[in-house]
Amino acid sequence: MTTVEKPGSAARAVEQLRNAMINGELAPGTRLSETSLTGPLKVSRNTLREAFSTLIEEGLLVRQPHRGVFVASLSPAQIADIYRVRVLLECSALSQAPTDPPRAAGLRTAVDDAGRAASAGDWRAVGTANMHFHEQIVALAGSPRLDSWMRQLTAELRLAFVAAPDPEALHRPFVAMNDAITSTYEAGDANRAADMLRDYLLTSERVVLGNLP
Repeated sequence: MTTVEKPGSAARAVEQLRNAMINGELAPGTRLSETSLTGPLKVSRNTLREAFSTLIEEGLLVRQPHRGVFVASLSPAQIADIYRVRVLLECSALSQAPTDPPRAAGLRTAVDDAGRAASAGDWRAVGTANMHFHEQIVALAGSPRLDSWMRQLTAELRLAFVAAPDPEALHRPFVAMNDAITSTYEAGDANRAADMLRDYLLTSERVVLGNLP
């Protein structure tokens, strides 16, 4: 039976696979089977291969000759590089953002989601809420290009999070930190919030690298 596709199917497949990584549903080293994905993604094999190629270029997937396509595993050097970019991107977005309640709403929603997930002991959901929190920080800049770039960065970083053997130890310290940064921004001190975020990211880098298997 021929799969009927809509225009932009490859881009949607890329976004769905990237979301699965951001949500912690695809672990590093997972083999992606064309036969098992074409149905759920509602794409042909050719379109799926196009999506794979895009994600390989982004560093989220790797192709191994005679073996197939796998979710990438990040090296410590790659993780450190991601954090360097995050400090530049997120701290600038936060320090330059106008402080008004509507802009803070996305941050507060992500913080509340993380708090509920932590109370339920759902640390994968805490990680997902944390990814959304940092995407909302970059969204303060009002740039679709930066938003797209941040989506790629958070997908890469989540691969490191998923690889950690103790997700609670990885995520618990940052639930309160996200709340404190948001409260400072809500109080009108974007520069102080950005300084707190910079310290947070440096701490996060050490924790993530220390939790690698």
